[in-house]
Amino acid sequence: MLAQAVRYFTEDVRSLACMSAVCGTRDAVHAAFGGIASPDGERITEDSVFDLASLSKLFTGLAAMRLRAAGKIDFGAKVTRYAPQFAYLRDITVAQVLGFEIALRTPERIDAQPDKKAAEAMLFACRPFPNGPNAYSDIHAMTARYILEGAADETLAEIVERELLRPLGMGETWCRVPEKEIRRCVCYDREHRIRGEDYLVRRGVSAGSAHDPKARAMAPDGEAFCGHAGLFSTAGDMTRLCMGILRGDVLSAADLKEMARNRTGRPLPGGGWTQHLGLLCYVRNPVQRHSEVPEYMSGDAISLSGFTGNHIAVDPVQGIFEFFLGNRVMDRLTVLTPSPGKTIADYGLAPDGTGSVDWPGEGKVISSVDFVYLKDKHYHPEVKKTLGSAFCDIRR
Repeated sequence: MLAQAVRYFTEDVRSLACMSAVCGTRDAVHAAFGGIASPDGERITEDSVFDLASLSKLFTGLAAMRLRAAGKIDFGAKVTRYAPQFAYLRDITVAQVLGFEIALRTPERIDAQPDKKAAEAMLFACRPFPNGPNAYSDIHAMTARYILEGAADETLAEIVERELLRPLGMGETWCRVPEKEIRRCVCYDREHRIRGEDYLVRRGVSAGSAHDPKARAMAPDGEAFCGHAGLFSTAGDMTRLCMGILRGDVLSAADLKEMARNRTGRPLPGGGWTQHLGLLCYVRNPVQRHSEVPEYMSGDAISLSGFTGNHIAVDPVQGIFEFFLGNRVMDRLTVLTPSPGKTIADYGLAPDGTGSVDWPGEGKVISSVDFVYLKDKHYHPEVKKTLGSAFCDIRR
């Protein structure tokens, strides 16, 4: 069941170099893991440390909800009440930022700035725009960092530590991995991308440093939690988080329901739907292909995915959770933008993005292109079988 899903991704199509998969309830856990953590073939263990990438946003969203429950922040207040640095957001509320209700754009790319100070100034220069079909963005969680820090008068890392990590016993979740634990970190180096005729390899991402370029620009040494990415954790700690959410140790049932309320999803005039997003999380989309929430979970489930190969979903109605921590980056082709007139088939890949491409001077490079669309066919059914009798009636 779960082990079969791990074998598919790490041995059959090999779109993930490694994978730790966990599912369960507030009281029971099932887990499977496999694959390699480094280029020299070192196998992962239950204690391997993964880059959470965008799963980090869940911590920011939960922290925001806990500050609200404690009366430390008003979601209806303007952003500049807590973060006056954002001069262009003086008419935007905290709720609009947390719920992706408006688009936020910076004049230039944050990760193209020459240093940390310039990257931060570029974030502060973000401006609001009407949303398009795809409302999800890193900028919202990055902005939320400064809003929460202003409201609580402490760093976001300190807020997350106090509100989540310590109470839940999550002693192996960090924004700066301790030096003695670096050896346990999964390697995310040598990511490959094809953009038209350009074949690009990203080298020099050391173990324990964030893969996300904006997190690296804003906190080069992991000295701060940027809100959108940059946290590292283990399968054990993420299990503690999920079980804590289901036990009600993190948020009340009403606050979880509020977090999962759709704030962006609407039908498009020509058919289809816009993205469905809650407070710094995904919520159920009517089109399953575009839904991070598994088909067997309720409409009150919250979910997120991360570029490096992660996924999480928690359903308080059914009392179930599932997540996997993976690595689709190390020595993998992650992005393929074909040249005009070509498709991925012209590069030797299957329609679902699996396979490998010929790389000049390297030979074959395994593909993780379109990896996210493989979950519904090759991961979620195995989770559903594993959970088995844990299911109750779904009330959407």
